[in-house]
Amino acid sequence: MDPIKQFMDERAATAATYNADVDFQKASRHWRELSMDKRYVYNFDWLGRPIIQYPQDIQAVQELVWRTRPDLIIETGIAHGGSLVLSASLLAMLDMCDAIAVGATIDPRVSKRKVVGIDIDIRAHNRAAIEAHPMSSRISMLQGSSIARDVVDQVKSMARGYERVMVCLDSMHTHEHVLAELEAYAPLVTPDCYCVVFDTFVEDLPPGFFADRPWNVGDNPKTAVHTYLKSHSEFEIDRDFESKLMVTVAPDGFLRRRA
Repeated sequence: MDPIKQFMDERAATAATYNADVDFQKASRHWRELSMDKRYVYNFDWLGRPIIQYPQDIQAVQELVWRTRPDLIIETGIAHGGSLVLSASLLAMLDMCDAIAVGATIDPRVSKRKVVGIDIDIRAHNRAAIEAHPMSSRISMLQGSSIARDVVDQVKSMARGYERVMVCLDSMHTHEHVLAELEAYAPLVTPDCYCVVFDTFVEDLPPGFFADRPWNVGDNPKTAVHTYLKSHSEFEIDRDFESKLMVTVAPDGFLRRRA
């Protein structure tokens, strides 16, 4: 057998056993709950910008981008901009690899691969830092509610002409808001690409865990995902990611659009 395929098969088989490992599952959920209580996800930067994500989920995004090779990534929720910079840098990596493959060069200022970020409140200091970042030529930002008709229309207009589109939803985490985001942006995802819905793990935490937030058990991104999928068979949950990550904020949130 090809040794590379053998390794990949063995790795997948190992990860598949985690689903039946009750102790590992319990420990992972417990660690996730403790880490959220201690604001662990606030500890990391990506290329100098704070990125409020688990390292495991950052790794998952990298794998998805490399596998699906999008030319447009749409993100709701900007905060400090770390996720936008992550996506932009991964797209730059794709351009670099494409250029090496054909012995050419790509000017990032004219590259087609872009990131669109949407947030209802882009703080001035964050906007300034993102616009000053070396990856800024790949990033466009829109301020406004991600489910407002005018904002959705702008994004749809910006998405025209792109062949491979990925979407990441990480703004307001209530059921109603996320479901509206799914209805607005999931249709832009191209076949074999992904819509990643973050913070679905709220459903798996104790009720009232986020006492100062409007989302809770029964009213969160995971409930929105399950409602959306009931009428959108073109998407399926890719559980391979959560199986191998074990600690993720997006259980049931890696949605692949069928070919």
